[in-house]
Amino acid sequence: MSALATWLEAALGAPPRDLALYERALTHGSRSADHYERLEFLGDRVLALAMAEWLYERFPGESEGQLSKRLNALVTGPVCAEIARGLGVSAHLQLGKQARDDGASDSDNVLGDVVEALIGALYLEQGLAAARAAVRRLWASRVEADLRAPQHPKSALQEWAAAHNRRPPDYAVIERAGPHHAPRFTVRVSLGNLAEATATGGSKQEAETAAAATLLARLEG
Repeated sequence: MSALATWLEAALGAPPRDLALYERALTHGSRSADHYERLEFLGDRVLALAMAEWLYERFPGESEGQLSKRLNALVTGPVCAEIARGLGVSAHLQLGKQARDDGASDSDNVLGDVVEALIGALYLEQGLAAARAAVRRLWASRVEADLRAPQHPKSALQEWAAAHNRRPPDYAVIERAGPHHAPRFTVRVSLGNLAEATATGGSKQEAETAAAATLLARLEG
């Protein structure tokens, strides 16, 4: 068995049958036209389904809204990137020289997408049961870590504004930098003239979330 096959079995819990499928899941567009994006598209949906099913079983007393908060917190790009780092995905990425020089091997966007692509590859090759088992093993500590449904920072800030008779939060992208595969967005959120905060992230959504969290901490501190 090759080193890649051995790693994949340890990472995903099942020995690969079609190694080329997983090699594609680990290949960035800067390296080859046969890259991970289609598998990432599929894996994103498989992850969401496996996670939704799991949360539905695990928290039978929670409402749709509470389950949605959990789901949204668990399948974000940064969480998928953390999973990737824990698996050692970076050592197996196939990147073009420029992308590697630009730091793509440690990009949240790239690592998160590759984890989803690997889940997509596992689903195609071995079905939903294998993909479900991998998701439950890789995300187990995160699902069990918070027995209360998390409140998304943007929702929490919106609720704070409403409770204090303030206008809704306003978000604005004030800078976009970095290469295509590893963009950096800087976002400012403000509550009228009361207060504002800025934050940077690998996507507009990530930056907005971080800015909301920063502002909420300031308001409640």
